[in-house]
Formats: sequence, C-alpha cells, structure tokens
Amino acid sequence: MILLIEFVSLQVFDLLSTLLFLGRGVAEANPLMRLAITGSPIWGLAVPKAAAVLLALYAWRSGRTRLLRRINLLFTLCVLWNLAVLAV
Repeated sequence: MILLIEFVSLQVFDLLSTLLFLGRGVAEANPLMRLAITGSPIWGLAVPKAAAVLLALYAWRSGRTRLLRRINLLFTLCVLWNLAVLAV
C-alpha cells in the first residue's frame, strides 16, 4: 500500500511543480503533455495523472510492485529535477 501512496503523492507533486513552471512561463518539456495542456493546464495535467493513478492501482492490485518501485523512482527524479530548476 505504501508504494501506491508514494505514487499518488509523487503525481500530486509533479502536477503542482508543473503548474509552478507554467506559471513562470516555462514550457512543458514532454511533447505529449504539452499537447494535453493546450486548452486548460489544470485539466490537461489532471486527466493524465488520474489515468496514471488508475494504472498504478491496477499494477499494485496485480502484484507488480517491482514496476511501481521503478516508476516511483522515475517520478522522484522528475520531481527533484523540477524543484531544482524552480530553485534557480
């Protein structure tokens, strides 16, 4: 259960740090997410994040904890990168 809570928390942190980026005029680096946020940044970010949480829930329920650990590591690095860039 901890892996799933970590995943959801990382998604929230990524969403918030991305909104901070956009508020400062920094463009989204991911081309797919850039396309998703062309209308409303909040909905454009929230919908893919919600889908990711559903996929993580499926992975957790089906016992794919190794996959969740790896994805959590990836998103930890993304959030740390976002925070480092925002600090500059």
